[in-house]
Amino acid sequence: MSEAMPEPGKTPRRDKITVEGVDKTFPTKKGEVHVLDGVNLTVREGEFLAIVGPSGCGKSTLLNCMAGFERASGGSIQVDGEEVTRPDPKRVFVFQETGIFPWYSVWDNVGFGLGQMPFEAKDEHVMKYIRLVGLEGFERSFPSELSGGMKQRVEFARALAVEPDVLFLDEPFGALDAFTRIEMRREIVRIWEKTGKTCILVTHDVSEALELADRVAIMTRRPATVHSVLDVDMPRPRDSDDPPFREMKDLIFQVLGVERRV
Repeated sequence: MSEAMPEPGKTPRRDKITVEGVDKTFPTKKGEVHVLDGVNLTVREGEFLAIVGPSGCGKSTLLNCMAGFERASGGSIQVDGEEVTRPDPKRVFVFQETGIFPWYSVWDNVGFGLGQMPFEAKDEHVMKYIRLVGLEGFERSFPSELSGGMKQRVEFARALAVEPDVLFLDEPFGALDAFTRIEMRREIVRIWEKTGKTCILVTHDVSEALELADRVAIMTRRPATVHSVLDVDMPRPRDSDDPPFREMKDLIFQVLGVERRV
């Protein structure tokens, strides 16, 4: 009998991703740029982990290495005990700018990565994820007919439709207006709670990290390492005006060496 998945927000059952002593350098005309320096981090199965840090410190570089899009210069990254050497369909990225195809309908975009399937089975599968992100009734619409938030929902549906184990979210709400960002934060929590996927979010927005994540990893300036990982022990939905939320936000800003201006 298979072991039941832990409830989202509860103590996950095992380590999903381990990052040990990871270095990353990039060659330039002026010599090597040392971006990551001995990064250690563990991501647990089914958790929502956020990564914050100074601008340009290497947050997205770390995410790319974890996903297999870039090779670390040193150290080890493992998913389910296997070394990450290349991208894998079980690890899917959602970016700030949507990659949906403007000439495809919502249905076609969501079903793009599914390959050859009997139509009835594919339609049932695609509609499952269109419904999950709240776009039922828009399956025949084209991106030009959708708002920014709706396009981002299509992006999430397409990522989820291939049924990955891990979702990498690289500033996924950065291109949205403030109101839509708030709406999409609530939406991604709902989707995460529904699917139980392991989610890793890179964001420059400390409030966003605290609203979404089980834990927040704080990176240092470049060459970056992980300074600390904080447990966000607050029930969802979270209110940024609650004292525990504000205290944790202040703590993160202190670690980052930034004075918060209310």
